[in-house]
Amino acid sequence: MDCVTNVVDQFWDQTRNGLTLGAIYAMIALGYTMVYGVLQLINFAHSEVFMVSTVVSLYAFRDWFGITEPASGITLILVLIGALIPAMLASGITAVAIERLAYRPLRRRGAPRLSFLISAIGASLAISYLFNLMDGQHSLLFVPLPNILGPAPQPVPDVVSGEALFSLFGTPWNGKRVLIIVVAVVMLVVLDRFVRGTRLGRGIRAVAQDQETAALMGVNINRIIVTTFFIGGTMAGAAGMLYALNFNVTAWNIGFLPGIKAFTAAVLGGIGNIRGAMLGGLMLGLVESFGVACTAPHWANVIAFGVLVVVLMFRPTGILGERAVA
Repeated sequence: MDCVTNVVDQFWDQTRNGLTLGAIYAMIALGYTMVYGVLQLINFAHSEVFMVSTVVSLYAFRDWFGITEPASGITLILVLIGALIPAMLASGITAVAIERLAYRPLRRRGAPRLSFLISAIGASLAISYLFNLMDGQHSLLFVPLPNILGPAPQPVPDVVSGEALFSLFGTPWNGKRVLIIVVAVVMLVVLDRFVRGTRLGRGIRAVAQDQETAALMGVNINRIIVTTFFIGGTMAGAAGMLYALNFNVTAWNIGFLPGIKAFTAAVLGGIGNIRGAMLGGLMLGLVESFGVACTAPHWANVIAFGVLVVVLMFRPTGILGERAVA
């Protein structure tokens, strides 16, 4: 009864929290689902693609724009755009670099699927621990590493005020939460339209459905794969900027939990299904938030990963079904 009472009492508050988290999970999940749709592999280095964007956001807010207190008006718009674009580009480039260095050599050699998985895990650990060592005190082959991040979590300046903008059903919504949901919805709709309505998007869907036939029809496979990684990376980049904006922190291992939860969201919605990734992200955020209402905040990760186990047991193809990118 306590669980039911808590859920009823906190319904709108937890709905707000769940939609905020779910929007971030959904954007990260798109990277997993697009790469799986095209290459039938899980890019577990995607969590580090997300992490890179949080670091770029830190430097954008703190060093490039010198933010020391929440901004407003035109200044706020310029700061957000000035951080969002570099964060997306940095993550997109990181994703492409991972494809070129960790996956393409294996594709050329016709390596088994297990090799891709091992390579992904290796790339993930290599990138995260490289940022761990970037504290200005370590060297790589006698070349000093720059002081970029290091082992300690770094606080991200508060750019958007936490004051409530409005109240909905008695639940206050601040600018951070509104911004996260608005940006996520816009980017997810744009991606869906891009994949379904553009020539390049048709090429992605063709490669996802039958790579050999697409190649015979003149589709440049390598170009499509690079594009897929770049687009998935930019989605994770946007999510990373919004995550840093909302939680005001970045760290060398900050991508691990959001990345695994986004993978859970992709599986929940239907791996390889773009709309499934969107739906899965929102549903996972809501399940996690309402689960916390029934238990306690420290149960959030148990609940999220418990969902992954249950889905794989009873609905391994996800809610909307596993299929090629569409």
